[in-house]
Amino acid sequence: MNFAFSEEQEELRKVVRQFLDAKSPETEVRRLMDTTEGYDTAVWQQMGAEMGLQGLIIPENYGGSGYGYVELGVVLEEMGKALLCAPFFSTVALAANTLLHAGSEDAKKTYLPGIAAGETIATVAFTEENGRWDEAGVTMTESGGKLTGTKSFVIDGHIADLVIVLAKSSGGGLGLYAVDGKAAGLTRTALSTMDQTRKQAKLEFNGVEATPIAKAGFSWADWSTVLDLAVVALAAEQVGGAQRCLDMAVEYAKVRVQFGRPIGSFQAIKHKCADMLLEVESAKSAAYYALWCAAEVNDELPSVASLSKAYCSEAYFHASAENIQIHGGIGFTWEHPAHLYFKRAKSSELLFGDPTYHRELLAQRIGL
Repeated sequence: MNFAFSEEQEELRKVVRQFLDAKSPETEVRRLMDTTEGYDTAVWQQMGAEMGLQGLIIPENYGGSGYGYVELGVVLEEMGKALLCAPFFSTVALAANTLLHAGSEDAKKTYLPGIAAGETIATVAFTEENGRWDEAGVTMTESGGKLTGTKSFVIDGHIADLVIVLAKSSGGGLGLYAVDGKAAGLTRTALSTMDQTRKQAKLEFNGVEATPIAKAGFSWADWSTVLDLAVVALAAEQVGGAQRCLDMAVEYAKVRVQFGRPIGSFQAIKHKCADMLLEVESAKSAAYYALWCAAEVNDELPSVASLSKAYCSEAYFHASAENIQIHGGIGFTWEHPAHLYFKRAKSSELLFGDPTYHRELLAQRIGL
């Protein structure tokens, strides 16, 4: 296996970075996080129609580009650096992956082309008010082709055109259901969360018409694969954010002068930066290996997904906290972007389960 990025992948990184530098500067991030929608429709359409980012991992026969998970990881890493405010993660890492790995052929043909073209904003509703990420946390039940109940913490759930819902089937077992975002009986409420760069919503279903879309024999094992892929995608995004925090801290340590010397010359600051570098580079190793496993959907994916989520979560949170410390007083202010990364790091740490949860899951998966 080759863990070095190819020339084509590095060119993809360069193009995405240039696009995000132009479309997602700090001023735009701050503007969008204060809006209800949380994204710019023109930028979203440009991402789909001109750059083909939403269709990156969708096969060509469904309107996508047919690239692999490593390429998606490259894109998400750059988005994590820029704190892009857009429903990309929910639409691609969650909804598109769910359709690709757990959806029926009819569902793929129906929904993937719209996602690939950037015309459909999609998300997945699976977490309920109990806040659990395991099978026991799924209590919503489908009855007579309709859904009743509540889903919480749904990423971009308040703006999604398509909502894919995980629920217990009236016929027994688990099922996946497609719901129109504007369906009768569906109430969507945007949540006030710590990290407003990634919007979440509470969805209340009151006899909402739902279309079954799961592939034959769909089970929790299939859903676990979808979750593992989402976890790996998040790890790649976390690595990008952690690298940005490291870059900010090192740059400030070089230019901030105290007692006639750059603060980076003091041993305490040197050690902080060195520890951050070690953790960020280690997080990259974990995330990149997980991306390779995700691209192959091999037997290592379950264990490597949990490992990467646990390590990258802690590395990002520590890097964001140390970035604030190195900046001193200015790092605590609303005017400085350090707190934006700190909040994203904390919310990402909890998303799909915290490090403790994933260490326990890893231990189970490797038979400890």
